[in-house]
This record gives sequence, C-alpha cells and structure tokens, in this order.
Amino acid sequence: QVQLVESGGGLVQAGGSLRLSCAASGRTFSSSIMGWFRQPPGKEREFVAAATWSLRTYYADSVKGRFTISRDNTKNTVYLQMNSLKPEDTAVYYCSAKTTPHGTYTREYEYDDWGQGTQVTVSS
Repeated sequence: QVQLVESGGGLVQAGGSLRLSCAASGRTFSSSIMGWFRQPPGKEREFVAAATWSLRTYYADSVKGRFTISRDNTKNTVYLQMNSLKPEDTAVYYCSAKTTPHGTYTREYEYDDWGQGTQVTVSS
C-alpha cells in the first residue's frame, strides 16, 4: 500500500497558477503509476493526469496544454503544475497510485491508493 498526502491547494484568480504536490510513503512508489483526479462540486470524480515510472504522461483533454504532471522518484513525490486556471477547474484534487501497468490509466477504478484530497478554487 502507498500512503499519499496532497498539498498546495488554495484560492486563485482565473488565469493564475498553482502547483499541487503529493508526498508518497510505503512500498513501490517508483514503480507505481501516479495519477491526479478531481471532483468538481456536485459532479463525479474525473481523470486529470497520470505519469508512469518512466515519465510517460497522460492528460484529460480539458487540461492539455495547461497542466503538467511530473514526478521525482528520489523524493517520492508527484506534482501537478496548473497554469491558466479557469473557474471550471474548481474541484477537490486527489492524488492516486496504481500498482499494475495495465489499463487505460484514466479510470478511477484502476487505482489502488488515494490521498485525502486538496481543494482548488478558481475565482472569476
């Protein structure tokens, strides 16, 4: 099991930037696929981005070109740099870990471990 703790959320104006961090502890972080999901108010949780151990990355269409996922395997940390934020990016953002290499990497049920979430609010 991987324990995950997110940080870096907050309130930002539209057009601004935030960087989320997710510190991981426990087994196999370096071999896990790390993902970010978000849950907007009143909506279901949705995929945002994922990064494999070899730094191959995947993004939801809604964030491509604005968000960047990265990871530092030496620090057991994954990041989500969010630029050009929009009010529709407002959500609770969750870090997740997937221990098997198969699948689409974009489905919530594929992931084994989850953080507690961090709130991101973008004002217009």
